[in-house]
Amino acid sequence: MPDHTVRAFGQEIDELLGLIARMGGVAEVLVADSLTAFAKRDSEMARSVVAADRTLDGLQRDVERRVLRLFALRQPMARDLREAISALKIAGDLERIGDLAKNTAKRTVVLNETEVLVHNKAVLVMGKRVAGHLNQVLDAYINRDVDRALSVWYQDEDIDEHYNSLFREILLAMADDSRSVGPYAHLLFITKNIERIGDHCTNISETVHFLVTGEELVFERPKSGSVLDPERP
Repeated sequence: MPDHTVRAFGQEIDELLGLIARMGGVAEVLVADSLTAFAKRDSEMARSVVAADRTLDGLQRDVERRVLRLFALRQPMARDLREAISALKIAGDLERIGDLAKNTAKRTVVLNETEVLVHNKAVLVMGKRVAGHLNQVLDAYINRDVDRALSVWYQDEDIDEHYNSLFREILLAMADDSRSVGPYAHLLFITKNIERIGDHCTNISETVHFLVTGEELVFERPKSGSVLDPERP
């Protein structure tokens, strides 16, 4: 392959990685702002999260176009092929994280019209942990750090346990007070959104492992089992 072609190909890969880094930054902001809006009962901030999700959607489409162009014109092999495939997979996970943050923000607007629920603080604690996982796994991707990625992968079991415990507590609260069923239903979906963001973080962990090692994880990710799986936000 001529030198100028190699340089052009390398530049295209760098630009693709830059897009993923930008998507990661946007996703982190959406998750953080959705949690802040929930914590502070800030409907204006929640609506800004809903609007900002379009930016993430546009970036994902740009990633898809660039990867298709690489496949069509460059026919990447070995590590470059893994870079392209990994970028495509991570872009999908980040776009989905944005959707889940958007749905959380939408439900926050509704919850802000009701009284504060006693389980809000526990949901927020879970949300902050998942936001930390997102930051950690994106850092692992940028630095090609398999150990850091696997740390997130293993910690997902704790998130699942936290979610299942909260799910049971919220169901009991709904049974005790039928007037709270509507608000608590929204809180359940917010909790599930957070748990699903954690799952997408583990997906990215697996992708980082594949990118760096060229191998799929051959052991099953710990999973305590989730009890609610809402439709796509």
